[in-house]
Amino acid sequence: MSLRFSKMHSLGNDFVVIDGVRQSFDVTPSLAQRIADRHRGIGCDQVLVARPANGADGDFAFRIYNHDGTEAAQCGNGARCFARFLAREGLSEARDIRVSTHNTTMVLSLLDDGRVCVDMGEPVFDAQRIPFLADGGGPLHTLDTVDGPREFSVLSMGNPHAVTRVERVDAANVAGIGAGIERHEKFPERANVGFMQVIARDHVALRVFERGVGETRACGSGACAAVVAGRRLELLDERVRVDLPGGSLTVSWAGDGAPVYLLGDAIHVFDGEIEIL
Repeated sequence: MSLRFSKMHSLGNDFVVIDGVRQSFDVTPSLAQRIADRHRGIGCDQVLVARPANGADGDFAFRIYNHDGTEAAQCGNGARCFARFLAREGLSEARDIRVSTHNTTMVLSLLDDGRVCVDMGEPVFDAQRIPFLADGGGPLHTLDTVDGPREFSVLSMGNPHAVTRVERVDAANVAGIGAGIERHEKFPERANVGFMQVIARDHVALRVFERGVGETRACGSGACAAVVAGRRLELLDERVRVDLPGGSLTVSWAGDGAPVYLLGDAIHVFDGEIEIL
């Protein structure tokens, strides 16, 4: 069976996006791994699949598969590419598209300049919902790392995040600390790990070790988590530029009770077909 796909990226965070509305196929962990393999497949950080809406909460179902075949609940950069894919494929003519993952619903707004704004919903701090095995309350939690104890802000943006502040992102031990915290015993469903350098109240630099992927060029939900963490520590203003290795995103959060907004580009690279049987 031949499966049609589009290759897309946002700030170098790359995706294989597949129309599962007009094409009938099942995504297994092994198929997702094969597609994502950069040597034996197409190559990507995540595989994104459009499915028909499975209820009243969305116009489409949005399924996200990590490089290792596991399914994710959230992907901010992927969501923007997903919106552009739906419009480019003629699957939707709406400017505001509601899509549902397996645990959240997002609104994707296509702008005239080619960028997409994503309503990422409200951040979650309740330990059970993250989920995180917290020893106590407060905005910071101390976790053991390969470089010794470090303080992390812990929250969910539809997926678990741990954010730590660093003096310089270019000197941060992202691979060592990230791999350990991703699978730390206090995160039952693993975690995305962010390393944030505060440059000014409206400007941060960030590197992210993504759950099931490793360090990526950019992470949209990670950018949102970093800004939320910085806002709760009273380090940042409401609207913040986030510089990642692949480029810049804009994140806005008014504070408790408000949704987080993520603004950035979504680039189509090429279309193709892959034999899956």
